[in-house]
Amino acid sequence: MRQLFTRILGVEITFTTKVEDFIKHSGAKITYTKQALQNEFFVRSNDLLFEQGINDFQITVRDWDGVPCFFSAGERSNLPFDIFSASFYLLSRYEEYLPHVKDVHGRFPPKESLAHMNNFLRLPVVDIWAYRLREMLLEKFPGLEYTSREYKYTSLIDVTTSHSYAYRGLVRSVAGLFYDLGTLKLRRVADRVKVWFNSQSDPYDNFEYLVDLHKKLDLKSIFFFQFAAYSTYDKNVSPNHNKFRYLIKSISDYSTVALAASYSSFSNVELLKKERKDLAGVINRSVDASRMRYNRIQIPQSYRDLIEAEFTDDYTMGYTHELGFRAGTCSTFYFYDINLEIQQPIRVHPFAVHDYALNNFKTKEAMLEGVNGIYQQVKNVKGEFLSIFSNELLGGKVNRVDWKDFYAQFIKRFNV
Repeated sequence: MRQLFTRILGVEITFTTKVEDFIKHSGAKITYTKQALQNEFFVRSNDLLFEQGINDFQITVRDWDGVPCFFSAGERSNLPFDIFSASFYLLSRYEEYLPHVKDVHGRFPPKESLAHMNNFLRLPVVDIWAYRLREMLLEKFPGLEYTSREYKYTSLIDVTTSHSYAYRGLVRSVAGLFYDLGTLKLRRVADRVKVWFNSQSDPYDNFEYLVDLHKKLDLKSIFFFQFAAYSTYDKNVSPNHNKFRYLIKSISDYSTVALAASYSSFSNVELLKKERKDLAGVINRSVDASRMRYNRIQIPQSYRDLIEAEFTDDYTMGYTHELGFRAGTCSTFYFYDINLEIQQPIRVHPFAVHDYALNNFKTKEAMLEGVNGIYQQVKNVKGEFLSIFSNELLGGKVNRVDWKDFYAQFIKRFNV
């Protein structure tokens, strides 16, 4: 209720279970139960929010004037569906508690989601439902007071490999050289040698460019640095390298710096705590936000681990290879732990666009057009638009796209 009314719609609310108090109230009021009391706004409740534990609901998605909805409420309800149960189902990631086949990295596959199977993954349906609810309430209660919010865009930069060739250490550099020679990657050999002898800059070292671009456009950004030891899936520069530490410190003077948690720290709270503490020691301030490597989130344990490690905000809620809204919303929300039946003290910031998802498009124009549809939906509900780009992809030409140039076009177009 607070997510929909207070955080999305800017409407202050109070609750009562006393019939006499409800009847006495002269302003806007809603009953959320099985039957209406008087002539108030009535939303017939589904059983979901009155149950404990997890049940496998048979969900039928219907159309509500062009917008998908589910948990039908019947004819007597002012809304054709239970907006509160449906929103809770998506925001809590209820379906990720249910049995499902995980991918190779232990992630929930987007194709198993209700939103993907019913073609509404690219709609922030929770926000759309909320705005429609407010319109209907205003028709019934013209004096309803609310505070409007404004559209916001934030660019998230993943730095899990800060440099391709530089700062790698003698052993890793020589091993990389011989690997490139053995696989006949002669272009990489030439680039590697040029970087070593300072005749060209490292292709991944585009930080000065990004900072200048963000300052020029007055763009809010967060840089997520991996600060972990080398492992199979963690191949960043050593956290002990002084030039790498200086880079992080210099970025923190212009932008928020957060932790890109290592692959190894997944399900390892002590390592997660260490990475957070070590990164905080470099920038001399608290590190409160995180992103999990490869967007790995195990509901609900990952959020419990982040809370234990004293993070207050997480930016992992989204899909790597699919555009859209994993939790059905473009608004920050608090994670609700269904197993413990409590709202956890961590804010979840859902992202809608990951740069690797854009590789599904064949041209730069198609990429921008695909994102534009999502942008318009977020703009309509004055939500928060978050995108993720990695400095690795920005440092090269994948699918014949100049990613640095594309990124500049992207943020100019969607930061308004």
